[in-house]
Amino acid sequence: MLRRLLACAATAACLAASAAPYEGPIFDAHLHYNDDAIERYPIGTVMELFAKNGVKAILANSRPNDGTRALVEAQKKSPRAGFHVVPFIRVYRDRSDYGTWFNRPEVAQMIEDEWKRGYYKGVGEFHLSGTEADTAVVKRIVDFAVAKGLLLHCHCDPAALEVLYRHNAKARVIWAHTGFSTPIAEVDALLEKYPQLWGELSYRWDVVEGKTLTPEWKAFFTKRADRFVAGSDTWVNQRWQMYPEIIGTYRTWLGQLPAEAAARIAWKNGAALFGLP
Repeated sequence: MLRRLLACAATAACLAASAAPYEGPIFDAHLHYNDDAIERYPIGTVMELFAKNGVKAILANSRPNDGTRALVEAQKKSPRAGFHVVPFIRVYRDRSDYGTWFNRPEVAQMIEDEWKRGYYKGVGEFHLSGTEADTAVVKRIVDFAVAKGLLLHCHCDPAALEVLYRHNAKARVIWAHTGFSTPIAEVDALLEKYPQLWGELSYRWDVVEGKTLTPEWKAFFTKRADRFVAGSDTWVNQRWQMYPEIIGTYRTWLGQLPAEAAARIAWKNGAALFGLP
């Protein structure tokens, strides 16, 4: 009996590994174009990367916001059919804002001033842990985002996530990395509790074993296909260097899901959030 079960498990793993990769469009829902990337990866180079890897939209943010503005302007000057830049306002003007931004009213003011450019769709990525989220500055930013119809892109633990929703229950949040290692049951409970929460999947190494989607995540993604997006998180230049590999890894395990679930996570959920065709 045990031998038969092992054989069945091996067969299932082989079938999953041999599934055709997902070939549809990708919405990269976690992309940075930071100051230290611009010289090594100029606009033309990153646009070529997107085209070669079937990335049809990017959720762009940068430290400082100059990189994001450069992507927006490049898209305006040389529009590419079917490609979209979705710009977010980063809270970090420079590295000194890391670990301090949530207590600095001038950061909230910068966000409000930057929003006046008229094209931003959200605020973040920003980092919070636990009670760091429980400040007047963070509440001001959350309330501003809700008032202006902006999404929040938060790299945080579940405790900080709960605080964001205590600040304003109407917040719409993309949860960067879906908590990194937050157990599936806890993620499921949070998605149930907060209907306007979406999980982003960069650095969720536990989704696969080798190149095979785990049975637990396959079942969860099939159940919650409308609540996840995929991102590259190009926070350092190494991630730009690895960009084809990162997107290729997504395509491999997305191909092991039911077609509609794969399309939702890869493209449809992000497109729906930002009104893309």
